[in-house]
Amino acid sequence: MWSLETLGRVRLSRHFFMRDFLYSEIGNFHAQQNIPDVPDLALETGRALCETLLDPLEETFGRVAVRSGYRSPSLNRFGNERKLNCARNDNPLECHIWDRGTGDDRIAGASIVIPWFADRYTQGRDWRDLAWWMHDHLNYSEIWFFPKLCAFNLVWRPHPLRRIDSYIAPRGTLLASGAEPSENRARRQARYADFPPFRGISYP
Repeated sequence: MWSLETLGRVRLSRHFFMRDFLYSEIGNFHAQQNIPDVPDLALETGRALCETLLDPLEETFGRVAVRSGYRSPSLNRFGNERKLNCARNDNPLECHIWDRGTGDDRIAGASIVIPWFADRYTQGRDWRDLAWWMHDHLNYSEIWFFPKLCAFNLVWRPHPLRRIDSYIAPRGTLLASGAEPSENRARRQARYADFPPFRGISYP
């Protein structure tokens, strides 16, 4: 039997604990609990998200700020019904419910901000510089960019879709699933030539 305190102490990766993803502004303001229905599955998919995507970001750029992490099915439904920027629970792109699906249907995502890049974005840096860096360095499934602080949803799946979309101009789809990048590798690399050297972590 998991207690919420015990669940929060579970270390998902070198840099992240489950507690980092349990805070919800919707849940806090509206007094709604945010507790997984299937804790073991939430931990399994959350661990994959952290080890595959979030740890390399923190190793490379420094602190990663989590804006929105895990949402329980009940909390996400509450947010969707009140139009609080939560997709329907059955939406295949809803990435915050980590404890649903089995096998290849598993999904985990978080809305995050990289302060290192946010500082440069507020000075006019193109969000596509970071998008192409992640495309060339991370085994992501989907990335969705948002105007405030250049926050983005970063998604893990067992079989990545490799899709990038943005609500920042130029809005729309930067890279469709299965498509080739619109910019060749040399041009993409030139965009992020001043980025810190990539640093990943090798897990057993």
